[in-house]
Amino acid sequence: MQTLHVDLKERSYPIAIGSKIDCATLIKQSLPKVHELMVVSNETIAPLYFEALKENLESAGFKVSLCALKDGEQYKTVESYMQVMTSLLEHGFSRDGALIALGGGVVGDITGFAASTYQRGISFVQIPTTLLAMVDSSVGGKTAINHALGKNMIGTFYQPKCVIADLESLKTLPTREVSAGLAEVIKYGIIYDHEFFNYLYERKESLLNADVETLSYIVKRCCEIKAEVVAQDEKEHGLRAILNLGHTFGHAIEAYLGFGTYLHGEAVAVGMNIACIYAHAQGKLTDLQLVCIQELLKACNLPIDSPKGMSAQDYLSRMHHDKKVREGKIVYVIPTKLGRCETLKLSDEEMSLFLSSKICKS
Repeated sequence: MQTLHVDLKERSYPIAIGSKIDCATLIKQSLPKVHELMVVSNETIAPLYFEALKENLESAGFKVSLCALKDGEQYKTVESYMQVMTSLLEHGFSRDGALIALGGGVVGDITGFAASTYQRGISFVQIPTTLLAMVDSSVGGKTAINHALGKNMIGTFYQPKCVIADLESLKTLPTREVSAGLAEVIKYGIIYDHEFFNYLYERKESLLNADVETLSYIVKRCCEIKAEVVAQDEKEHGLRAILNLGHTFGHAIEAYLGFGTYLHGEAVAVGMNIACIYAHAQGKLTDLQLVCIQELLKACNLPIDSPKGMSAQDYLSRMHHDKKVREGKIVYVIPTKLGRCETLKLSDEEMSLFLSSKICKS
């Protein structure tokens, strides 16, 4: 097992990465005064992992209960959030109880939001079971639920007490979910570490069936990068915004198609390609770099083309219901070269012209 740390002073916490991790021991270390835990999961993940986790936790003296949500981005709603709240109240949870998020990014975001608001804040732990959640959403303290008009528009910054990434859960992950996770993995190479991008590109034909050693390195490197960024900018006032590469376009795509039609990573892949095409048009990425990015995305079975029929206005109207709007202008994350990027406020006129001429198809 490898352990990293997110350095946020009194809110610092460890990230454990390995196989067959003793969760109870780590949770006991992170939550020494907690005796009652509620595991929040979903109807797909709970049957696979809850009983073994419950047995492990009860052996360490914890009282354990379960709240199982419906599975899918379309259920990242106020109704699911209230289901967690109702379950906490029915079990009589007080501030000395804690939540465990067992699942992917949707479960992690809902659980974190519930933890941050129940009795004005109780502790929670992330146990991500998808690649996307391991490398991205479980680390950094972003919590949220969706609104019909925008993704993640209702939420808080609230850090977990620890993150436990057990690579064993990736063995049961559907290939499509692995692909979606790889979109966020590729993102880190584009925005922060060109050598990591090269590492991924050299292995592009085998990433979907990567061995445990490769997955361990990938998860570790992504968590290292995110921990470095979050430690410098916890609440996204500056540097942390680079982690949103592809997300502004991607969130618009998810809203346009309906939440759950595309997996989050799939929409982000299309969004990253759009941002990279813009960077190429501005002379920031070379022909070869753009081709390599697109080849890597496609090798991971990720879509790169804008949904058929989605217009520039469809993008812009939805992107204006995004957290990344400043002074009435949408803020975009654009690569400046492979391994580096910047944030730009662009006018709707400029973006509309670009989307209409380079991206949108009838």
